Amino acid sequence: MTALNDSDIAALNDEFKDLTPKEILAAVMGRFDTVAQAFSGAEDVLLVHFASRLEKKPEFFTLETGRLHPETYKFLDKVRSHYKIELEFLSPDQKALEQFTREKGLFSFYEDGHEQCCQIRKVEPLRRKLAAVDVWITGQRRDQSPSRAEVPLVQLDAGNAAPGKTLLKINPLANWTLGQVWESIRLLEIPYNPLHDQGFISIGCEPCTCPVGPGQHEREGRWWWEESTIKECGLHRGNLKPAE
Repeated sequence: MTALNDSDIAALNDEFKDLTPKEILAAVMGRFDTVAQAFSGAEDVLLVHFASRLEKKPEFFTLETGRLHPETYKFLDKVRSHYKIELEFLSPDQKALEQFTREKGLFSFYEDGHEQCCQIRKVEPLRRKLAAVDVWITGQRRDQSPSRAEVPLVQLDAGNAAPGKTLLKINPLANWTLGQVWESIRLLEIPYNPLHDQGFISIGCEPCTCPVGPGQHEREGRWWWEESTIKECGLHRGNLKPAE
């Protein structure tokens, strides 16, 4: 992909601002050669629904951390079958994971933070995948958390780009609210993770995710034992300002 500058990114954001998520996906697939779409098993299924109906489809992938809920594993397979898509499961480097668990066990993140575990199980597998594509599509929304409040529709992802390569990140749902997502899921009869019916809103690994109570923000169920305003695992580290 030809290198893009800030002016190019601004032009794409302006072009996409009045488009629906499906129209954004279609525009991206028509313009770029190698596109991968992340699917975490939560409301990202809405983007899978839209993308699966395009003539040219992105590569669908999910991060298989080895610590997901049983319901999530079943849901991932249901979506793969329902939409008749190829879903790539990205696993952590086995040697790195074995060394980490040998030295620190399976639940060290409750004591010293989730960053190292997420780096091995999620960030490194993601970067291996993104090294082979020009664009990746995510389900980020501005109303998900304070760290995502300024997420644009289109951005350069320097943090996950391979050395000397330009990586574009597209967030088609950036302007949508949680309510809009669920209205569409129910209207279109899209399959969803049954954990949502048990009070889970944002769903990650089983040891690091819990249901949220009335009035709590959706990301408060992630790494609930840590600081309440910064809820990122490192996949979207670019959302955080340097001071954070």
